[in-house]
Amino acid sequence: MIRDLEKILFTKEQIHHRIKEVANEISQDYSGGEVTLVTVLKGGVFFLTHLAQALKVPARLDFLGIASFSPGRALPGVVRISKDLDLDIQGRDVLVIEDIVDTGLTLRYLLSVLSARQPKSLFVCTFLDKATRRLVDIPIKYRCFEIPDRFVVGFGLDYDQRYRTLPCVGILKSKIYQKT
Repeated sequence: MIRDLEKILFTKEQIHHRIKEVANEISQDYSGGEVTLVTVLKGGVFFLTHLAQALKVPARLDFLGIASFSPGRALPGVVRISKDLDLDIQGRDVLVIEDIVDTGLTLRYLLSVLSARQPKSLFVCTFLDKATRRLVDIPIKYRCFEIPDRFVVGFGLDYDQRYRTLPCVGILKSKIYQKT
C-alpha cells in the first residue's frame, strides 16, 4: 500500500512525537479532572487510541457513528447519527477527537448535537487540519498537523476502506481515486 502514496507527509515517528506533545497540552489543561473523549467511527479510532494512552489525566472514551442523510446525493455536512454515545455527557468536560477537519460542516453539526446535551465544556482536538477547505468557522483547540488540500490516507484515514492501517500519513496518488 505504501507504493500507492505520492509522498509521505508524516512518518510514524513524527506522528507519535506530535501526539505526545498534544497529549501533554491536554493533560495540563485538564489537570485535576477527567475528560471524556468522543470520536467518530472509524477513522478517529487510531488517533483516539494513541492520544488516550499518552494522556496523564483520567479519560473516558465514547464513540459516535455517522452516516450520510441522503446517500444518493453529495451534500457535505448532511448526516445522521447512526451510533449514539453510550455515556451521558451532561456536566462533563468533553473533547471531540477528529481524524481530520475539512469543510467543518459535519463537525459543526456534531458540536451542535453534543452541546445540546449540556456538557461542562466542549472542545475539538484534530489529528489533521485541512484549514484551506474550511467553509464554516470551527473552534479547534488542539491540532497535531495542518495539511495541504490533498487526498491523504493512513493512520486511520482511508480511501474505499483501504490504507487505514498505514503507520504514516501520505498523499494518495490521484490515479488511485480518480475515475478515468
